[in-house]
Amino acid sequence: MMEKPQIYKWLVLALFVIFSVMGAVASDASNHKFKNGDVVPLYANKVGPFQNPSETYRYFDLPFCLPGDLKEKKEALGEVLNGDRLVSAPYKLDFLVDKDSEFICTKKLTKQEVSKFRNAISKDYYFQMYFDDLPLWGFIGKYEKTDLNEQKYYLFKHLQFEVLYNKDRVIEVNVRTDPSALVDVTEDKEVNVDFMYTVRWKETNIPFDKRMEKYSQNSSLPHHLEIHWFSIINSCVTVLLLTGFLATILMRVLKNDFVKYAHDEETAEDQEETGWKYIHGDVFRYPKFKSLFAAALGSGTQLFALTIFIFILALVGVFYPYNRGALFTALVVIYALTSGIAGYTASSFYCQLEGTNWVRNLLLTGSLFCGPLFLTFCFLNTVAIAYSATAALPFGTIVVIALIWALVTSPLLVLGGIAGKNSKADFQAPCRTTKYPREIPPLPWYRGSLPQMAMAGFLPFSAIYIELYYIFASVWGHRIYTIYSILFIVFIILVIVTAFITIALTYFQLAAEDHEWSFVCGGSTGLFIYAYCLYYYYGRSDMTGFMQTSFFFGYMACICYGFFLMLGMIGGVSLLLWTWEDMVQDGVQTYESCRNPCTNIYNFIDLAIEHAIYFSNSDNFKAFQSDSEKTEHMLNTNFLVLPLAHGDRPTHWGRSVEVTLACCTGVVHRQKNNNGL
Repeated sequence: MMEKPQIYKWLVLALFVIFSVMGAVASDASNHKFKNGDVVPLYANKVGPFQNPSETYRYFDLPFCLPGDLKEKKEALGEVLNGDRLVSAPYKLDFLVDKDSEFICTKKLTKQEVSKFRNAISKDYYFQMYFDDLPLWGFIGKYEKTDLNEQKYYLFKHLQFEVLYNKDRVIEVNVRTDPSALVDVTEDKEVNVDFMYTVRWKETNIPFDKRMEKYSQNSSLPHHLEIHWFSIINSCVTVLLLTGFLATILMRVLKNDFVKYAHDEETAEDQEETGWKYIHGDVFRYPKFKSLFAAALGSGTQLFALTIFIFILALVGVFYPYNRGALFTALVVIYALTSGIAGYTASSFYCQLEGTNWVRNLLLTGSLFCGPLFLTFCFLNTVAIAYSATAALPFGTIVVIALIWALVTSPLLVLGGIAGKNSKADFQAPCRTTKYPREIPPLPWYRGSLPQMAMAGFLPFSAIYIELYYIFASVWGHRIYTIYSILFIVFIILVIVTAFITIALTYFQLAAEDHEWSFVCGGSTGLFIYAYCLYYYYGRSDMTGFMQTSFFFGYMACICYGFFLMLGMIGGVSLLLWTWEDMVQDGVQTYESCRNPCTNIYNFIDLAIEHAIYFSNSDNFKAFQSDSEKTEHMLNTNFLVLPLAHGDRPTHWGRSVEVTLACCTGVVHRQKNNNGL
């Protein structure tokens, strides 16, 4: 296992690289000083239907006036992933230079171009531009019904820019349309359009470092904050209820079990082990698909580390409003740097489970999340190419991402896997695992996998569903989300609730003598989030069209799958710690020196083999040919022992002898058998 100082060094190095990359993305204030008459850069970004945020197109896909020197702005990786395609705009806004009805060009629109504008206006197309890294929006036209119930479409041809400045810096920019300067594009006929613009500069006292507060004020309004705090209070109440619920289980139910099992000898003689005590030898049985289980834990740990790093960057103010592409850049870079965590966790746990093909386990770990994400991206990128949308990634960007995966992600994954393989950590269960799994008794329908998943996912989802609306409205809409501190609190509550509810449900599962506890219960919250996607799409949004629908459900499926892995990891690790600490070790006591007890026990077994007749559960006599067969039968079945030499009454010895023999592995059961052993 890696030493703690080395781990800290790697974490510090990762944070240094992340902040360096984010610093390159963030704007530098020294680049935003201008003199009178200087050209302030204005870039046209994209156009698209307002209700479909993923369906955006290049600004000049519509037949606007082209500038004389059309130039494309070089964009970072995150900007391209965000669908930004900035080009120089035809409007010239010189610093402190007012312009009144400045003429751009006269454009003769053909029938096809008129139809294109009319179709865009009918879908509420908006445009987005950036002026000195400040965003501005506007609609390209409007439509209205006449008295004769006819639909009329009008194109805006005159834009009015209002710019606020403080000394030599641009503070704010707004754009409006002249309601009197309209062009009728209702009919398919050629139209001449004179495109114009007006510029007004006004002085303000707002400092430069607060110019972005305008865009985050909406999410900080009092009524929005009240809703956010209500969400936190609701989540805290859920946590308190679950904490009390778990405390009741641990303090009362388990205590009653311990009292029952540690009762005096007379009572113990007539009692059989039941519930979780009966299957303690099966709780730590290795899973059937150990490689998949280890890979899921590794991928979930990586996604958890990715989420924590993203929250750190958000809380220090890296993701300020309209810092173009910062979030996407951070996601790509941090995911690549944290792949070593996935490799180390998966390989280490896989080797603890006595797995041998650790290379195949590493390949599974690397593709468990990236594989579905890659397939989804290929399909959606093909759809975007068919629509000629800006969401389609250029070939160069795809090559860059492939190189990051090949040169950073994969090597770190392999290095982490080698470190995990060589950590030499052994999985030492606190009790011996029986050779053969016990048969699970018939269970009622509500103890099945699907009802368990429904119960395990509902409470964590109820703790976050209020906050989900604001996140969806930001990611799949035009709202701005900036209250990252509240979001972080909600995330912590989500983690706690997931761990608590998984532990509670697993206890009841083990109490019903079902020892096959699973990974999926903790991650079932991801399924509830995806179900919320259906509600949001049909009930709270106006998204339409095949492209937007496929993007929404496709990428949300990947996000929910990531939540499934991450929360499943949290639930799985919580269960391992809980079953180890609170369940098995409270039910059995560790014995370091047990040679003499083992000798006495084996002497007793030899005596029992020589002087006893064994009866099976079906009450049929069974003859054994050798002592080894008899001992194997004693350890793996329930039977009756009749010590004829002493003339005692028949006694049920199956489970008692099995637990007594467990002392040779370092464990002694609290319950005594009939002879006090």
